[in-house]
Amino acid sequence: DKVNIYFKLFQLALIQTRHVIQCLKEFHPKMDFEIVTMSTKGDKILDKSLPKIGEKSLFTEELELALENGRVDFVVHSLKDLPTSLPEGMALGAILKREDPRDAVVMSKKHKDKTLSTLPEGSVIGTSSLRRSAQLSRNMPHLKVENIRGNLNTRLKKLDNEDGPFAAIILAAAGLKRMNWEDRISQLLESEETLYAVGQGALGVECRESDWKILSLLEPLYDVETTLRCVCERSFLKTLGGGCSAPVAVSSTLMDKDLTITGAVWSLDGQELVKDTLRSKLYIPDDDGEPPKKCPYREPQLYCSVVPGKVSSISLLGAKQLGKDLAKSLIEKNALDVMTEARNEILNSK
Repeated sequence: DKVNIYFKLFQLALIQTRHVIQCLKEFHPKMDFEIVTMSTKGDKILDKSLPKIGEKSLFTEELELALENGRVDFVVHSLKDLPTSLPEGMALGAILKREDPRDAVVMSKKHKDKTLSTLPEGSVIGTSSLRRSAQLSRNMPHLKVENIRGNLNTRLKKLDNEDGPFAAIILAAAGLKRMNWEDRISQLLESEETLYAVGQGALGVECRESDWKILSLLEPLYDVETTLRCVCERSFLKTLGGGCSAPVAVSSTLMDKDLTITGAVWSLDGQELVKDTLRSKLYIPDDDGEPPKKCPYREPQLYCSVVPGKVSSISLLGAKQLGKDLAKSLIEKNALDVMTEARNEILNSK
């Protein structure tokens, strides 16, 4: 049998896709996998910040059309790029073990021995992320934040340009590590101080919701801890109604069946902050649940677009509820007003 896989047309996406194939080969050594390439709208529009483009499926729409028409069987994503609600008929068929979810600072050569706190007043930091910009503005008011777009290679070239404006850029540590560019990391921002994007560091595999052949193929790839944490984070964001259009961030841990999640919303300038932390003990059975192939006549129950796979549905329900409860806690503290104001500022700045 042969399985067709899409990946976006740049180096990190290829590395991530090859990683998924390598994992699949361990369980399905006789299966052939063919990689198909494509660029998405979000990869092509580089002259605007993500919030100003204003579309939720910037990095996924073209790929999902290929899934829908059967041209490919699944797509590998950085989970942080995936909306919390997928198009009808699409689902996440696996979430792999999470890489480091933290943000990383990459300094220019001129400032290679410095940290964010020791950079000179007015130093320019590049990021395309509202949550990073808001947290930087709040925590490091001596720095100036400017938008920077493009894939990892493009952003690093902009940083390394001696005539460029950037003293440093902030990227996801996971991407740098997957590219074997850990030596470029000048500073890791601990999640206690700098929250990260929902799903950051995790890979998700999107497929057709009722394609039981592909779902059973992907089922061994699930990492239980990562899946539970990411479902909790996605539930939080989905309940809030966030995305690229407002500064929203999280951090989560799962230790001894205790799931903890911190979530926050900022104003664009970082001066307003709504934040809370909730905990819940999950029921996690010793076995890993029923694989989807055992019920081929049923539509799968989805948890923030995630098919349970080998992860217990009871555990997923608890994780989903905790994320929802955290969002409701922030909403009671006027988080939606802060988000609405941020969105309006973005719209008015176009």
